[in-house]
Parts: sequence; structure tokens; C-alpha cells
Amino acid sequence: MRDVIDQLEGWWKNGQEAALATVVGTFRSAPRQPGASMLVGPAGEAVGSVSGGCVEGAVYELGGEVLADGRPRLQRYGVSDDDAFSVGLTCGGILDIYVEKVSPETYEQLGKVADAIREESPVAVATVVAGPEERLGRRLIVWPDSVDGTTGSTRLDEAVRDDVRGLLAAGRNATLHYGVDGQRRGEGLDVFVESFAPPPRMIVFGAIDFAAAVAKMGNFLGYRVTVCDARPVFATASRFPGANEVVVEWPHRYLAAEAKAGRIDERTVITVLTHDPKFDVPVLEVALRLPKVGYIGAMGSRRTHDDRLERLREAGLNEEELSRMSSPIGLDLGARTPEETAVSIAAEMIAQRWGGGGVRLAEREGPIHLAVASA
Repeated sequence: MRDVIDQLEGWWKNGQEAALATVVGTFRSAPRQPGASMLVGPAGEAVGSVSGGCVEGAVYELGGEVLADGRPRLQRYGVSDDDAFSVGLTCGGILDIYVEKVSPETYEQLGKVADAIREESPVAVATVVAGPEERLGRRLIVWPDSVDGTTGSTRLDEAVRDDVRGLLAAGRNATLHYGVDGQRRGEGLDVFVESFAPPPRMIVFGAIDFAAAVAKMGNFLGYRVTVCDARPVFATASRFPGANEVVVEWPHRYLAAEAKAGRIDERTVITVLTHDPKFDVPVLEVALRLPKVGYIGAMGSRRTHDDRLERLREAGLNEEELSRMSSPIGLDLGARTPEETAVSIAAEMIAQRWGGGGVRLAEREGPIHLAVASA
């Protein structure tokens, strides 16, 4: 919903109704991830996408039906047949799409949700998408320290609240399954959770030309990028236009302070590009001992890597901790320029996040998108 929230809130503030279609489940090579949204506006406008074009026409028609009768729908779209005009996903995937009517009466907390998203304040929306008809569309809005709304059951509200806060902390979307009164091992009621956490962080240590390319790539991928270096002559905003902030500080001190302040989590990626032992060994010593980090990569030649490992062992790091470091950093793409190297680093980050093997898809068989474990 993040991509369509401004348009949706505009209609909502004017007292107009719109249909909101959201991907709540994906299987096999589905083209969009859970949370992808599309709107059908009060004048028939279509905003957003749920499948990259495969089923938008059918979802648009379903949105019109939902606007007409107010009854939410959960619809599954699978593989199309040989008829060129049939509705389906030619990629072989399956999408579950939930369509609901949004108005000030049906979604009174939308303004608060929109404000939180714009302010990058963590918030999650938990909506009943399957179960008893009288529960469909009921929702909880969950912040780290408060809750608004209800699913229609106090016990279910309590279970959903606790489970959603775990997903919100990780910035994950998921469909949770319960009994109709909140039993965690029960069946009969599904709740889709869409988390709007602040963007994940990328911290780039080393104000060098490669760092400028990596920062630009990180920004493109949706990270909030920080470039940090102890040398003020190099760590300037003008040299790193792709970064959200440039910090002049010793890298290990900055990282330790950010971790202590709770601003490092399992989505954070750390790239150490200095390949200078007086900078990279102390910061890697801090990074590799952090309990939750999404990715840690360090630049350098094979010789630099071997020397770095020896220095880190002397600092007391064990082999399990050292195994968390990607060094030399990046996938083998034959990269030469800073920009190509940034692509190599980004490719390794993505592969590690989603479990990819980094091989050519033409050489693989089976689904393109690997299954991701859900809560």
C-alpha cells in the first residue's frame, strides 16, 4: 500500500470510496510480493499494480464489484490456459488478492497509517482476509507501543498484536493463521499483516570512489544510506550525492554507537570498503559480533583478505563469527569499474537475502523465485 497511499488518502479525506486490492499470498514464480497494491478509484481510475499486467484487468473488474456491493473478496489467480484472453499468470505463479472497499466509515484509521508511513514511523496493518463473513475486513493497526481497532475478538486481538510486533520489528509482511477466537494452533481465520517499517539501512565505511557507486546503488534498492569515514576532507556530502547522510567519525566508534542506540537490525547491510587495517579491522570486529545484521562485506584483494582474517583472529574473533563476513566482497561478475563493482556487491546482498545461488538463470531449472519461509 505504500506506493498508493497518497492517492488513497486523498480520496478518503474527500469522503470518496475506493477499492483497495492487495496481494496477500504468493506461490511459485509470482510476479509481485505480498503487499503489492492496486486501487480502483471513485471515477474508475486504476492506480498501482498487483501482477505487472497479468491480472490487472480482472482485478479492476472485481474492484468495481466490491465498490458496488461493499462485500470484500479474496480471489486466487493462477496459470492461464491456452486461450489468449483468459485471466491468469503466464509466468506460472499463483496470487491471492484481497479486495476491499475503503472509505472513512470502513477504514477510520487510514489517516494515522498514512501519517506514520510518511514520517517513517513503524506501523503495521493486520486485516482479517479469510474467515467468518462478519469478521472480514476487520483490522488492527499496530504500533510498537499502541494498538487501534479490533478483529472482533479480544483473544484474537491479543494474539495478533503480539505476532504483528514481531513482524514489524523485522519489516516483514505475512499471512497469519488462527482459530476463529485467536487459537494459534487453530484454523478458520487468516490475517494479512502489512508492515510499514522504516527503510532498511546500508552503512558504507570508507569515503572512496567505490563508496559513491555503492551508495547510489543502495539508494536505488531502497536503503537509507550512510557513508562514514574518519577523514573529513573525503567524507563530504558533495562527494556522495546518493547517500542520505555522510558522517565524519571513526568507523568502529560510529557502528558501536548506532548498535547501542538500537539503530542496527537484521535488515541492516554493512560494507567496509576502506581496505586499510587501521579502519576496517576495528569496525569489522564490532560488526561481526553484532547479534543481528543482514549482510557484512569487506573489500580487498586475496592478500588483504588473508591479512585481515589473521588480524581479526588476533583480536579474538572465532571462526563462526568470521564466517559471517563476505570477503572479498561481491559476486564474480568480472566487474572492473566502481559502478560494476557496486552491481556485484548488490547482487551478493540480494542473493544472500533471498537464498539465490548467483548462477545464470538460463543454467537452472525450476522456479525462478525461490520459496521464502513465512511466519
